[in-house]
Amino acid sequence: GISGGAVLDAPLAPLPKSARNVFVAESNTDPSAAVFQDFSARLPLKTDHALRPVWVVPDGRIFLETFSPVYKQAYDFLVAIAEPVSRPELMHEYRITPYALYAAVSVGLDAENIIAVLSRLCKTKLPPEVPAMIRACTTTYGKAKIVLQKGKYYVQTEDEAVLLALTKDEIIAKARAPQGDDGKAPKAGDPAAAGKAAGAGETGVVLAGGESAVSDSLALKAITDALDDDEDDGDDAGAAGAAVKKPEKTVFSFEVLGEQVEHVKRQCIELDFPLMEEYDFRGDTVNASIDIDLKPTARIRPYQEKSLAKMFGNGRARSGVIVLPCGAGKSLTGVTAACTIKKPTLCLCTSSVSVEQWRYQFSLWSTIPRERIGRLTAGSKDNFIRDVTVTTYSMIAFTGPRSAETRRVLDELTSREWGLILLDEVHVVPANMFRKVLGVVKAHTKLGLTATLLREDHKIGDINFLIGPKLYEANWLDLQRAGYLATVQCAEVWCPMTPEFYREYLNQAGPRRKLLYGLNPNKYRACEYLVKFHEARGDKVIIFSDNIFALKLYAVKLNRPFIYGPTSQAERIQILHQFQHNPAMGTILLSKVGDTSIDIPEANVLLQVSSHYGSRRQEAQRLGRILRPKPRAGQNFNAYFYSLVSTDTQEMYYSSKRQQFLIDQGYAFKVINKLPGLDSRTDLKLSSREEQLELLAHVLAADDNEATENIEDKDEMAMFGKKGAAKRRLGAMNSLSGGAGMAYAEKKSGSRPTENVDAFFGREKKRNSLFKKRK
Repeated sequence: GISGGAVLDAPLAPLPKSARNVFVAESNTDPSAAVFQDFSARLPLKTDHALRPVWVVPDGRIFLETFSPVYKQAYDFLVAIAEPVSRPELMHEYRITPYALYAAVSVGLDAENIIAVLSRLCKTKLPPEVPAMIRACTTTYGKAKIVLQKGKYYVQTEDEAVLLALTKDEIIAKARAPQGDDGKAPKAGDPAAAGKAAGAGETGVVLAGGESAVSDSLALKAITDALDDDEDDGDDAGAAGAAVKKPEKTVFSFEVLGEQVEHVKRQCIELDFPLMEEYDFRGDTVNASIDIDLKPTARIRPYQEKSLAKMFGNGRARSGVIVLPCGAGKSLTGVTAACTIKKPTLCLCTSSVSVEQWRYQFSLWSTIPRERIGRLTAGSKDNFIRDVTVTTYSMIAFTGPRSAETRRVLDELTSREWGLILLDEVHVVPANMFRKVLGVVKAHTKLGLTATLLREDHKIGDINFLIGPKLYEANWLDLQRAGYLATVQCAEVWCPMTPEFYREYLNQAGPRRKLLYGLNPNKYRACEYLVKFHEARGDKVIIFSDNIFALKLYAVKLNRPFIYGPTSQAERIQILHQFQHNPAMGTILLSKVGDTSIDIPEANVLLQVSSHYGSRRQEAQRLGRILRPKPRAGQNFNAYFYSLVSTDTQEMYYSSKRQQFLIDQGYAFKVINKLPGLDSRTDLKLSSREEQLELLAHVLAADDNEATENIEDKDEMAMFGKKGAAKRRLGAMNSLSGGAGMAYAEKKSGSRPTENVDAFFGREKKRNSLFKKRK
């Protein structure tokens, strides 16, 4: 029998009609019946089932045995056709979804190839529902694509019936560019629009720094060669390994407006014709190639080569997303893609610090000198555009007033036709503000990079039509075993609330409760205990706190430097440099600005004292700060992740929710309910009851602004020119008059001279106009 949830969540992103019919039927399954299902009668085992690593059940779930001899080949195949659900040490669970099958088709697989290989991997006969599901979801995939030619977007198809279906749609019709001599938009069937379709998969591409070409057919052949031949599946395997040369066909196309591309992509999915994005960069004679290549010292790792093989497997550059763990070399993967395409490249980041880091990565791994790598950031005096340019999402998405120089540089950036756009931390793109960037910037290929393809607002599915399908996703534990990631011990440290703090916690509401369990004296003492323990071992420690009030208090009591939103870029760089190279600085404190795009390879211990509710993405991003490979002695843990949690509070619930993503990646959290020797330590601050009561009074006297997490990043403040946004917060009316223990004082506005104030009435003296000049 197979246990687990079989119900598919109703997706918020659009689904093709054919796929919708299949998957909606599955979603109506009774949840109570999905807890345990016995398929032994329906799915008899094959005689050689012990040699096959996969179980496939009728609802589209797939289970993979990681101890199988063909695990690596099976994993590469399954991650291409299905979404990983959970990947612990011995057994993985995957789920076939419409978008996963769309991604499979985009990397050169078709329905019959998928069914044939899956049948060979499966321990039983394939349930008939699964081939039907696969065929229904892949029938129309790849029949239409969107291309960029001379600064204009065209929808292309080789099927005239598909062309008619798309052009008749009301939404797509409104998005079409004006027809006529002025627009010069090719008409369907016109010689200017018709041409010869290049056969996909004819030749592979040699990646920058590589020696042999990568191609879809070679990747598929590697899977079939690893499996034992048998009579039942021989015909299917032959079909899977055979490369079929497609005949040349006429291409029909029509132009769409650049700002409407997102809506056209979404509507095409609804109409059963998802648009593929491919770029024939080797045949592009309009955009000049740039002189860039990988340095001889740069060596890409096997999993990086696999991910790029998915991008370039058919001889063209596919748009999509590559998911690699933090510290696994996403930057080198992006630089290698740029060196392979050799066309103008734009890199988008989340902050000005990451802009400088990406410029450094390009100069480190590629032959292009640093002075030829352009940058565009808020507040910078030397912005310039080059063939490789790095900037932030906010810089392009902002629609308010700008300086004349910034407007000129941005006009140059948006009018240019880029060969590749690299989207760092691509999970931020579905945000309403950042998604505007894709409509403004013209790029032939979009490559998204992230470690956590997660969003708590369920908009992550929009990436499929905003950028493209997921091309590759690496397994965290596999990279850890291979030595590409540090071996991490994850622990949840339980910190009981002191009686005084817990009494106030029960009586308070809103953000102040979060402040109380974040500043729990027992949590602080555990934090200081762990800091001193690891600093004595020579470890480098990072302490994370989302709450700025708590961040500053921890920093003051520990006497360690901290970085948060308003910290200047020069100060950030100085602190990080000292942390990495000064043995005397063993600990720094970071707010949520350190969650992403800060490279601290020396750090090997992380303490989390305050977090953003139940964000799974933040938990994984923070773990990534210590995942860089470290020198190891045997198989012992060489990195430590501590999440300090106040017991019997809301933080316990949030903590369990946050850990779910990492548990699905195979990590296990060890619960520590008592640190050895902590109670006997008298050298730790907040050990006495007087100190604890003083801290409690300090917390209760804090205003609501200090209790919330409303400190914005300096980049955003500079970009939008605001000192602080208005916040809606929970509170009581009595706090406005000091009834909640708040102290307030009336202050005079302006700077009136005190000598002109009447001593008795306390108001300004008024003098007749005739005597105003007299002293």
